[in-house]
Amino acid sequence: MEDEKGILFILSGPSGVGKGTVRKALFEQDPALQYSISVTTRKPRVGETNGVDYFFKSKEEVEEMIEQNELIEYAEYVGNYYGTPKAYVEETLKAGKDVFLEIEVQGAMQVKKNFPEGVFIFLFPPSLEELKNRIIDRGTETENLVKNRLLEAKKEIDMMDEYDYVVVNDQVKKAVSRIQSIVVSEHCKRERVSKQYKKALGRVDL
Repeated sequence: MEDEKGILFILSGPSGVGKGTVRKALFEQDPALQYSISVTTRKPRVGETNGVDYFFKSKEEVEEMIEQNELIEYAEYVGNYYGTPKAYVEETLKAGKDVFLEIEVQGAMQVKKNFPEGVFIFLFPPSLEELKNRIIDRGTETENLVKNRLLEAKKEIDMMDEYDYVVVNDQVKKAVSRIQSIVVSEHCKRERVSKQYKKALGRVDL
């Protein structure tokens, strides 16, 4: 609809829950969504590409972005910075396109303060045991780091009440389908639709 602003969707959840896998599968089915690539100071994992999965930057570079207020959110997680560039998000929403953020829980809470109109989706693991197995299966974490991530995951799960929706990632295909339903539902909300129609009717000469 004319003048319709895009919706900001925020997908977050514990490390190892499968946020990246679900997001990639979602975008394969719905290319109209715009993905806001985050910056991070962590090292790339196998198969990850700079400028596609993340913008991989040094700690000094990210701290400069924070100082210049160029990030809509940022967090330091297990010794690394993660953040979302502000300009891309604002410009894309203004152009009427939906933006999808895949970020850590700490970052999602910052976005909620800056963009309370965003739609917040918590990706939930089938169980903590399954979450532990997924982290171990990465093959990139030490035993101590696995423990730290699980302790952090328990704290993050306690923050679930801050979200609008909860999606259990028991199977990627099912999780994607649930998120697609959320996107459609949000676009059909009365307050979104009525606002646009009232604008349109205001321009009509009766």
